[in-house]
Amino acid sequence: MDLSFIVSTLVAILVIVVLFKTARVVPQREQFVVERLGKFAKTLDAGFHILVPFVDIVAYKHTLKEQTLDVPSQSCITKDNISVEIDGVIYLQVSDARAASYGIEDYIFATSQLAQTTLRSEIGKIELDRTFEERETINSQVVAAVDRAASPWGVKILRYEIKDIVPPASVKDALEKQMRAERERRAVVATSEGERQARINVSEGERQEAINLSEAEKLRQINEAEGRAQEIKLIAEATSEGIRVVANALSEPGGRDAVNLRVAEQWVKEFGKLAQTNNTMIVPAQLGDVATLVSTAMSTMDQFKTNKDNN
Repeated sequence: MDLSFIVSTLVAILVIVVLFKTARVVPQREQFVVERLGKFAKTLDAGFHILVPFVDIVAYKHTLKEQTLDVPSQSCITKDNISVEIDGVIYLQVSDARAASYGIEDYIFATSQLAQTTLRSEIGKIELDRTFEERETINSQVVAAVDRAASPWGVKILRYEIKDIVPPASVKDALEKQMRAERERRAVVATSEGERQARINVSEGERQEAINLSEAEKLRQINEAEGRAQEIKLIAEATSEGIRVVANALSEPGGRDAVNLRVAEQWVKEFGKLAQTNNTMIVPAQLGDVATLVSTAMSTMDQFKTNKDNN
């Protein structure tokens, strides 16, 4: 093999290695930590960078994206001494690549362990029933505690969410019985409220019906009374008008003779009716005297006319 070819090959390989050690491209949302002779030199942001060959090396690579970390399930003791299994998920983000590289050996493992210990501490402060009700409070307390501890590591804790809370089987059975009893109680209350409302509605309907009937009866009586009053008024007005016409007729020429004739005719008619019956009747002695009867009637009419003129 030609020596020059070997030399050329070695030079080419050396150039490739030098280029690989010199030129670095950092992807978007990432940071590279560069050490020079074993000491921190600089942090490379996204883009193209040139390093000093065999002097500068990329010691750490960090993503600046939000990371999701699954917190393993663990046993926690509540304030009322009930053991529950709780797991969760934590969301974090590297904010300082240098601190994340030199502040702690493994920030992911440390964050997971810190989240577990903080969660056990918070669960121990509350009773079992409240663990289901105050998830938001527990989550916020875990985030605050872990974020304070992780700040020197260049890590920002964004959120923590409890995924599941699993109580013991005996406690779960008791909770199910309690919820079943509560649902039955609510059903009984709802039924009683419905029956109560139904009775109220029926009584209100009957009351309104009675009021309507009484109002109708009242209106009927008022209408009948007004009708009778109107009838009496009309009869009285008609009678008064008739008497007034008769009285006026007496003052006209021939009026008295006409009235005498009318009274005599009426007397003869009525007396004829009495004669046709077989009943025994007591009549005045002067009943057969037509002149006397007519005279009495005319005296009465004259008296009425005199009273009218005086009024």
